[in-house]
Amino acid sequence: MDFGARKTAVWGGLLALICGCNGRDRLTFPTSADGLGPEVTITDPSQDTTVNAGPNALVSGRVVDSDGIDTVYFDVQGGLTTFSPFVAHGADTVTFQLPLTTTGLSGNTITVSISGVNVARLTGDTAVRNITVQ
Repeated sequence: MDFGARKTAVWGGLLALICGCNGRDRLTFPTSADGLGPEVTITDPSQDTTVNAGPNALVSGRVVDSDGIDTVYFDVQGGLTTFSPFVAHGADTVTFQLPLTTTGLSGNTITVSISGVNVARLTGDTAVRNITVQ
């Protein structure tokens, strides 16, 4: 192949790449209507609390976002219980109930932190509850 033919092939290839890119779908995320991430509310217990060791302590509440919730994250520190993230698939409301093991944890404080990410990839404020085990 001579230099002229190579030059034509290179320019043809570049042109195909440039033209081919215009028709492709781009990776995009929906935009948030309010510019905020999900709102997390812990309803029970309504404030930091103290419980007796032995039975499970229950933490419950809801996550709300009109843009649609992608994932809810649960972080438990100081306890024995862990929870995997919950994938909400765009639901606008997620309710949760987390049973926390308190057996053998007398004198410890369990900190539960819950946050959500919406379909626009915005993270809301984290709700936190401290549960002291006596």
